[in-house]
Amino acid sequence: MNLLLLAGAAVIFLCLALTKISAKLGFPTLLAFLLLGMLFGCDGLFHIPFEDYALSESVCTVALIFIMFYGGFGTSWRQARPIVGRAVILSTLGVILTALLVGLFCHYVLKIAFWDSMLLGSVISSTDAASVFAILRSKRLDLRENTASLLEVESGSNDPCSYMLTVIILGIMSGQFGSGQLVELVLAQLGWGVVVGIGPALIGRRLLEGWKGQESGSRAMLVFALAVAIYALSSLLGGNGYLSVYLAGIILGNANWAKKRELVHFFDGLTGLMQMLIFFLLGLLATPSRMPEILGPALAITIFLTIIARPLTVVLLLAPCRSSWGQKILVSAAGLRGAASIVFATMAMVSPAYMQKDIFHIVMVIVLCSLGLQGSLLAPLARRLGMIDAQANVLKTFSDYSEEAPVDFIELQIRPDHPWAQRQLKELPALPGLLIVMILRQGERIIPDGQTTILPGDALILSALAPEEDLGLCLREIHLEAGHPWIGRSLSQIKLGPQKLALVLKRQEETSIPNGLTVLQEGDLLVLSQAPR
Repeated sequence: MNLLLLAGAAVIFLCLALTKISAKLGFPTLLAFLLLGMLFGCDGLFHIPFEDYALSESVCTVALIFIMFYGGFGTSWRQARPIVGRAVILSTLGVILTALLVGLFCHYVLKIAFWDSMLLGSVISSTDAASVFAILRSKRLDLRENTASLLEVESGSNDPCSYMLTVIILGIMSGQFGSGQLVELVLAQLGWGVVVGIGPALIGRRLLEGWKGQESGSRAMLVFALAVAIYALSSLLGGNGYLSVYLAGIILGNANWAKKRELVHFFDGLTGLMQMLIFFLLGLLATPSRMPEILGPALAITIFLTIIARPLTVVLLLAPCRSSWGQKILVSAAGLRGAASIVFATMAMVSPAYMQKDIFHIVMVIVLCSLGLQGSLLAPLARRLGMIDAQANVLKTFSDYSEEAPVDFIELQIRPDHPWAQRQLKELPALPGLLIVMILRQGERIIPDGQTTILPGDALILSALAPEEDLGLCLREIHLEAGHPWIGRSLSQIKLGPQKLALVLKRQEETSIPNGLTVLQEGDLLVLSQAPR
């Protein structure tokens, strides 16, 4: 037992080291975890024999629960709302069309049995949320036209559809389903998936919004248990558990409740560990010596999927949406396959359905090529297409405004008419509880002393102690789109409601602290503080 624990810790240390190395080399981190698992496997240096597909499928299913949940939890609904229609089309019709195209290619070109072909197409029909999230965030791909949100929502929501297709094809192959039963299965998957995903999440949201005190650990345990319970309940009722946890993540992640940022850090670490586990375990399960047998078909499928099936699907489905060609090309190139496809392949390996092909290793080769080639080329392609937006922030979530440190920092802009302009720090009135810790001046960072003169255009960074207790403040963003009743009115003319205060105003590229005379304009982003309900 102790040796097993030591080996597990050593693997985590190696994965963490690979995270640093891959970030410097531009090598996809998740691919490094996969290769590390293969290094430990039966054909690797350590020759660990491991062929338990059933155990791997169970463990990876649990890991996917948290990856799917956190994919929804970290999705900014305000940023995703303009593209949600396109994302849903890609995650449903896009998955079905991709599965059909790949299945027909496998059957008519590669001469694979028809239902084996359709199963292959279904298993690799979705883009992988963990892979796309990891590359977008590690490479800081701040993309134009809300493309990052489009990719995140699509990749986070299309696994349920791919899973449903896989279950349907396996049921047909094993003779479990007739046409009527298939309709019942689809309705149950979607119906219970939505109901169980939304209902308990709304109850959990109310509990979290009314939570008082400092028990942030209890909040984490509640959300953890809620995600597991939602998946299990949905699956027991015949629903799509992955769809349920993704919807629950969106609802909880976009709610207003205190201490949410602490849960962001908790789930960052948890999903990071789950990604290490799932990719390492699947790499350990692989047998590289078997891959030469299926290398030809696997490479042919990879080329067809990357060059024809995915681009054709994206272009056809986004044609009515007025997407630019740059966005269509980038979305096509970002169709990464990853852990979800391999997990669904393990489902096929433990299914009683008869199969003539080694689907697990075929999908493994496809994933290796996808992460290794597409993942590495995604950032250069985005720059080549001019799709990088220096003003966007792919890391931004609704929890970014939450307090967490014992010291808070604020920025104060010094305009020419500011009373501190052209004065030395020692001449300023005493500021009890505040300290000027840095001056930002034309790209230079200055640590000031009493002799430092403040100049117009300076940005002063001030520090103050953060409150030790949870004040129960939540922050809410309001985006003033065309037709909003607040446009053209000053803050003093607007009734914000009881215990609400306007804290920050972002207008185009400028961020400022508003006052009662501030007149709101179309396109403004207003951040309000309010007590949780």
